[in-house]
Amino acid sequence: MGLVREVKGFAGFLHGLPRFVRQRYTADAARAAVQNRLRCRDANFLASVERTIYGNSRSPYRAMLRLAGLEFREVEQLVRTEGVEGTLRTLRAAGVCATFEEFKGLKPLVRGSQVIPAEAADFDNPGLRRFTQQGTGGSTGTSRPVLLDLDHLQDRLAMNLLGDIGHGTFGLPQATWFEIPPGNGLGTVLQRAATGSPVARWFSPVVGNNDGASSRFKWATWASVAVARAAGASVPYPEFLKLEDAGVIARWARDTLRQHGRCVIRGHVSKMLRVCIAAVEEGIDLTGAIVVAGGEPPTPGKVAQIRASGATFHSNYFFVEAGAIGMSCPNGNDPNDQHFFSDHLALIQAPREVPGFDVSVDSFHFTTLLPAAPKILLNVELDDYGTVSTKRCGCFFEELGFTTHLSDIRSYRKLTGEGVTLVGSDMEHVLEQVLPSRFGGSPLDYQMVEEEDDKGFTRLTILVAPAISLPDESLVVTAVLEALQKRGGAAEMSRAIWQQADTLRVRRQAPIWTQRGKFHSLRKVRVPAASAGASS
Repeated sequence: MGLVREVKGFAGFLHGLPRFVRQRYTADAARAAVQNRLRCRDANFLASVERTIYGNSRSPYRAMLRLAGLEFREVEQLVRTEGVEGTLRTLRAAGVCATFEEFKGLKPLVRGSQVIPAEAADFDNPGLRRFTQQGTGGSTGTSRPVLLDLDHLQDRLAMNLLGDIGHGTFGLPQATWFEIPPGNGLGTVLQRAATGSPVARWFSPVVGNNDGASSRFKWATWASVAVARAAGASVPYPEFLKLEDAGVIARWARDTLRQHGRCVIRGHVSKMLRVCIAAVEEGIDLTGAIVVAGGEPPTPGKVAQIRASGATFHSNYFFVEAGAIGMSCPNGNDPNDQHFFSDHLALIQAPREVPGFDVSVDSFHFTTLLPAAPKILLNVELDDYGTVSTKRCGCFFEELGFTTHLSDIRSYRKLTGEGVTLVGSDMEHVLEQVLPSRFGGSPLDYQMVEEEDDKGFTRLTILVAPAISLPDESLVVTAVLEALQKRGGAAEMSRAIWQQADTLRVRRQAPIWTQRGKFHSLRKVRVPAASAGASS
């Protein structure tokens, strides 16, 4: 992105922010907006495709569509005869789709004999005018910002407000533990100010002193909060809180429960686990507290530990480029059972072999339906998979019209711990190049295994072949952290959080091969062979 556009975008963001936070977005307005989107899915999809793809000469999707021989009128006809999801399946069969790494600019777009020139910024929405940078969206060292745009924030208000109502959190005192940009803490506090359910305390494990976020994010955050507060909005400044100090939030919850009887704590799943473990250790009863978490799978071990504190637990499924994908069913028994928000997204599935396992799963491919999305998704594979079903549950979200459920959601390619996500190719670079050059051996002597410890925390264990001579195993962890820091972007954010959380471990063990004799540098421990989801 050019400097001039970035400066103009941020100026527009600050100029429009007072009006955004002064509004009082109501439940009636939110319900009407969602129901209108559900009625107009076909038209919204076509409007987005026409404006952001066919109307954008830099769009990689436009090049893919034309390679497939499809002009806009053909896509219009497909939607009339096959609907949105049917059209998306036809487009994917014609090569109109993108893997997660293609979307992030980590791999070239190759279709047949053609190479489509594309980088991550080419998937940006060209129509955005009022934005700041929220996320880097990748981790190869080049900047790949995800824009926090006021129009997109406005579009997301409906599901934020209705989600609060569905989970019983609207109007309750709340604290969040989300990172400042490139994390998603700023969008969280701004949106809840606009819906009349403001955040009381905002905690962040990074402060913007090159500790996972650069100083430019720090000053942009403080400028945004200052403008919102000057406009009269109840928006807190971020408070630095190290992962080891989770008891601070547990004590805030204790004091708030004494005064109000109920409260809300929001953050990534592992951070919320830390808060609840700290509460139990300090003898704090969190009965009356509602924990709402996302960013990583809410595994049974993590959820059991959270509920052991007395808190109620709800989860959400969120993608920074698109907003909320879903929220957990209030009437469901599985906290990973999400109502899919089909008002602003479409979803199809396609078989995909899982690296590290001799198994294929039905991966999720998402498409944005609204023209204000900061990143345009057209059959983008997010490296997630799960079960897609339609069922009756009788909850608030079903009443709104969201009858599609996503469950057993897992990532088969990304490494996730403490709520930060790292693209597998970054860790493969470390395992296959950095460690062998530093300690000897070959790429077959090093492997990363994602597993869960006895407290429910996700740990990343580096398997090092016993034949490798190591003067000190801790040197391996240091080498990995240093390599991630050099790669920058999301890798640097992952490094900062994982170093605080002691996420990385070393185990002297021969790396694991598949039954078919294949070797993969990354291996995830919870990918059951029977977990492929039903096609939507």
